[in-house]
Amino acid sequence: MLTTMAPLLRGIAIGAFLVIALGVWRSTLSRDAKLTTVLTFLSSAAWALTGSEQSATLLDHPRLLLWMTFPAAGLFWAFVACVFQDRPLRGLAYAPAALLLLLGIAATWAPPGPDRVLLAVFNLAAAGLCLHAMVLIVRSWRGDLVDSRRSSRGLILGIAALFAATQGAAGALHGLGGGGPWASVAVGEAFGAVAISALALAMGGLLLEARTPLFATPAPQTKSADARLVAADRVLLTKLEAFMDGGGWRTEGLSIPALAQELGTQEHRLRRLINSRLQHRNFADFVNGYRVAAAKAQLADPAHAEATIASLAFDLGFGSLSPFNRAFRAATGATPTAWRRAALAAQIAPDGD
Repeated sequence: MLTTMAPLLRGIAIGAFLVIALGVWRSTLSRDAKLTTVLTFLSSAAWALTGSEQSATLLDHPRLLLWMTFPAAGLFWAFVACVFQDRPLRGLAYAPAALLLLLGIAATWAPPGPDRVLLAVFNLAAAGLCLHAMVLIVRSWRGDLVDSRRSSRGLILGIAALFAATQGAAGALHGLGGGGPWASVAVGEAFGAVAISALALAMGGLLLEARTPLFATPAPQTKSADARLVAADRVLLTKLEAFMDGGGWRTEGLSIPALAQELGTQEHRLRRLINSRLQHRNFADFVNGYRVAAAKAQLADPAHAEATIASLAFDLGFGSLSPFNRAFRAATGATPTAWRRAALAAQIAPDGD
């Protein structure tokens, strides 16, 4: 019974993935969110279509469709980084997808023997990317200021990452072992068809639901909204601003729980206030706004011209250089080194230049 319904279930998954891609493409999302989402679900549709030997045979093993499936895990990783960490996606964000594409193509062209090794490496790399996507989802969970997006992490996209990682690991072990029970959970088999159709429908329900602010930015508030703030929120906002303006943002590893304890309030109230009142979707973005402003002031100061970028990052509360560089570039469009060079050069330029 289940084997008979497998083609229908895969068809449902393909249709759902294509509807998601079309709906997002016609939306008003940002360029990054739109591009990474559309590419992810087009690749997923191709994966569901070519994963079955029966479908591949009927389509006469179309090489282009097969190649479209290769970057799926890398695109999903970029999707998670864009949607859940609010990262602007630059060229390097698509490097994992490009690497998977090259590995997949190499495996299809390699002679018997090496092709199985390349395929196993490809599947393990895909599984590793999906597992890392799960780490990204979990790591930024508590700092997420959008309530519905917080709940969707574990409910849908965590499951999606686990499913894709399982598929990658199963494919690698099956390819190296030449058979065994791993084959039954592949997308082309009955249990895999059930899983991918359920996953596609769940993702469609999440991404196409009009009220889901997975991508949305809170509506800006005007000064007239102050009168509608309850007294407790006005007090909390004053305490928050006083703490941050007093240098609280310098605290290394500052988190929502730690800040809520410092201000004597509940985490959910603090999240709602920063999200709806101060227009931030994640806590790191809120804190980094203060840190980047201070960094720009120091980088433009000739008295700090000899200070290293790393020492500056640690002084501002960053745990390492990489997140500082990423936050600074996201805010300014330039690296700290390039920004300092331009700022100092502007100060010594002759008058009238």
